[in-house]
Amino acid sequence: MRNWQKKFIGVFTVTLFISMIFGNSTKAEDEINVEASLHKERSTNLQVIDTSQRIERFSFDSGYNFEYPDAVRGIYVTGNSAGGEKFNSLIDFVNSTDLNTMVIDVKEDHGNLTFIPEEGSPYEDMATNVISDPEQMMKRLEEEQIYPIARVVVFKDSVLAHKRPDLSFTKDGEVWENGKGEAFVNPFEQEVWEYNIEVAKMAAEMGFKEIQFDYVRFPEGFETKDEELEYTLGDYKDVNMNNIKKRVEAVSDFVAYAKEELSDYDVDVSVDIFGYAATIEEAPGIGQNFSRISENVDIISSMIYPSHWSSYFGIEKPDTEPYNLINEYSKVENQVLGALEEPPVSRPWLQDFEAPWLYSGSTFQYGKSEVEAQIQALYENGINEFLLWNSGNTYTKDVDYLIGKDE
Repeated sequence: MRNWQKKFIGVFTVTLFISMIFGNSTKAEDEINVEASLHKERSTNLQVIDTSQRIERFSFDSGYNFEYPDAVRGIYVTGNSAGGEKFNSLIDFVNSTDLNTMVIDVKEDHGNLTFIPEEGSPYEDMATNVISDPEQMMKRLEEEQIYPIARVVVFKDSVLAHKRPDLSFTKDGEVWENGKGEAFVNPFEQEVWEYNIEVAKMAAEMGFKEIQFDYVRFPEGFETKDEELEYTLGDYKDVNMNNIKKRVEAVSDFVAYAKEELSDYDVDVSVDIFGYAATIEEAPGIGQNFSRISENVDIISSMIYPSHWSSYFGIEKPDTEPYNLINEYSKVENQVLGALEEPPVSRPWLQDFEAPWLYSGSTFQYGKSEVEAQIQALYENGINEFLLWNSGNTYTKDVDYLIGKDE
């Protein structure tokens, strides 16, 4: 049995609050004394916990040996790919290039775990068996020395939203969903924080060296839905701020809290963030403040796919000008991060896919030249790490991932 499967005496126990989420709390569980945080005192909506008498600090060791690469150059890998036959071909692909990292779904976009936790885990109800043997997967990554990053989707979570509507956003008594049929849970609720942080701890115990939190935000366009949706404000109810500022506080506080809670696990913490958030003081609807989030992570991963920008930076059709878009963005991000006392590593997400929704005729194609153009623009601006996104995990061949790096 690998270390990640074992229980740790004196380490934070999640049975109580998850049991409440799934509605099967018992009296005995209600009497558990949980010690978890570096805060002097905090409330979990279950009980006030005095952590001044915290047990001797521990440091978790998964037992795996992964070295941080010279610079992370990685690809996104779904749970299905990681647990299926495609995993071997993706490993071969990485090994045949200057890539060195995989970002693997541990909690995916619908809210499901991609593996089955140990028997009796309160997370069993939200688990799928797409990665049937996590230990074998981690051993293979260790053998190949492919750096493992766990992707944990946070506030976009249809599973939890429908199990616990009180932790979500509702309208006319029903869980609200966006135009894509996706539901979100409420960043104001600390139960939601705990729920996701415990997933991150499981990933760390599995052997992942970094926890990458995605969808750390409110739903897009929330500023137009704020008044029509029903939701709680949690501990932010009586904070003397307008709703925009409250959203920013909740999102920023979650990131800081997650970093603190994972401090014993020898993992880096990263957050995916909209690229445009770096170009404004704060995104009013989704609650993302680029500088505030960056102050509390080891790595910031801006999603700067050219296809996702409007006519920004004076570029009329950014999807067709990948070099220019990335170059202009990088200048802005460098300025924002340069103003921080301890800036995180910048590791943007780059585009390795087409965007047919932008075109009425032929779609602009992304191949070797377009991927290399984005990478070169990063290098020229002193940004040496990147990740490639393709939702189907089909990546462009023959790309020079070091193009222009030493020029």
